[in-house]
Amino acid sequence: MIASITSEQWAMTIALACGGVLSGALVMEHGFGMAPCPLCLMQRIWFFFAGAFACASLAHNPRWGIYPLMSLVCCLVGGGFAVRQLWLQSLPEDQVPACTDLARMFEVSPLGDVLVAMTQGTGDCAKVDLVLGVTLPLWTLLAFIGIAVLAILQLRARQ
Repeated sequence: MIASITSEQWAMTIALACGGVLSGALVMEHGFGMAPCPLCLMQRIWFFFAGAFACASLAHNPRWGIYPLMSLVCCLVGGGFAVRQLWLQSLPEDQVPACTDLARMFEVSPLGDVLVAMTQGTGDCAKVDLVLGVTLPLWTLLAFIGIAVLAILQLRARQ
């Protein structure tokens, strides 16, 4: 069954999965008032890039291995940010970094400081929000793993 699925179908599945994850993130942000932390924003960026490579694959040639490979790399990097956030959430309260207003940082801080905050996380990232009894970074890590599997299947598809 899996062997009969074409590269185009795998690429479409990756693009739809990434779009679904990003849509869910926007619903949680705007519908439920869950403001994203810097690491959440970084994870969204890597979901976007993984989906963008799948879309580029569809626009150019889904059989070329570079597109699913790049989606796979995006999933590995994004998964790393999810693991970092899980680690921050596991820290005792006295070891959690200070909270930072990211919007204010964009206004007054140099871009390098903003990028450090976005890649290392802040105290906001240690806040635990549960969705169906599971933390959000664990959900995103599972989504990155699922999309990585889809990218590997696209990479292996010869049709």
